[in-house]
Amino acid sequence: MTIPQETRPDDTYWRENFRSRHYVAQGATYDDYGPAYGFGVDAARRHPGRSFDDAEFELSRQWTTRNGASTLGWHQAKDAARDAWDRLQHSE
Repeated sequence: MTIPQETRPDDTYWRENFRSRHYVAQGATYDDYGPAYGFGVDAARRHPGRSFDDAEFELSRQWTTRNGASTLGWHQAKDAARDAWDRLQHSE
């Protein structure tokens, strides 16, 4: 089950901190990166025990159907997804 992004505790963290991340393009909005963070959290939960690198090929293929309102391609979104994946894994 996917929790709507705007009600997720991690959404608040990323909404407040996304601009400080090195990969965020100048002028980008949270609407661009928010779906990538949510995708990273969901993916980490779907793939327990796997590393992001192990799952990246599969994730790149899934991104095109799970990117929500994001205008980012996988190349632009993957660092945000990895960031969220890593944050979740280090918090559990």
